[in-house]
Amino acid sequence: MCEETTSDFATLEPYEAFAELAMIMLGAEPLGVVLQQVASLATRTVPGIDQASVTVVEDGKPHTVAFTGSLAVDLDERQYQAGFGPCLDAGLSGQTILVDSHDDHSPYPYFTEACRRTGVRQVLSTGMPTSQRLVGALNLYAYSEQPLDDASIALAETFSGYAAVAAANAAMHHSTAELVSQLQESITSRAVIEQAKGLIMGQQHCSPQEAFNVLARASQLKNIKLRDIATALVASNQR
Repeated sequence: MCEETTSDFATLEPYEAFAELAMIMLGAEPLGVVLQQVASLATRTVPGIDQASVTVVEDGKPHTVAFTGSLAVDLDERQYQAGFGPCLDAGLSGQTILVDSHDDHSPYPYFTEACRRTGVRQVLSTGMPTSQRLVGALNLYAYSEQPLDDASIALAETFSGYAAVAAANAAMHHSTAELVSQLQESITSRAVIEQAKGLIMGQQHCSPQEAFNVLARASQLKNIKLRDIATALVASNQR
């Protein structure tokens, strides 16, 4: 998965995004592919959003199965390690949770501090049930000091509802074993990408974000999946 920002693609009107979600053919795409489309469309549809991710909770275990940038998945992982956070609470409760990293009275003090250090001002998580055996949340990350207004929050909730239908359709056509396999593949991909980032950071003395960008650019230039680029780099350094 390549790093995306809202400047990489043209923004969409809500009706265009909803039409794209509705056009996802029933059972035509694996759940992971559908959720990646959801994350990408979200950054192009909800004003003020810079990165997005999708959390799936299966048997009480959360995973980020789609994301548009490394910062989003890093902040998701902090919540999983702590055992609580807006994306977990939104996924399990189905509610919408807005977190401001400058709020001294936030119910998530450690998470808001992590957001503040990375430059994220607001996090909006909306519950997104994907099937009877999976629950999830759409997580939206914004850098801007301009607060998300009520219209943007309402749009995110509506978008999440459309996305949940698309995800549920995909989940219905895959067995539990297939879904577990997809989740495991996602986890494995992230692990090898993190290894490759570490190698690049050591070689080029750069930040994690800059290392991720190096991988993303190589993926785009060579038209090879980011995971495969990372795997090749790790393998070459083990010889």
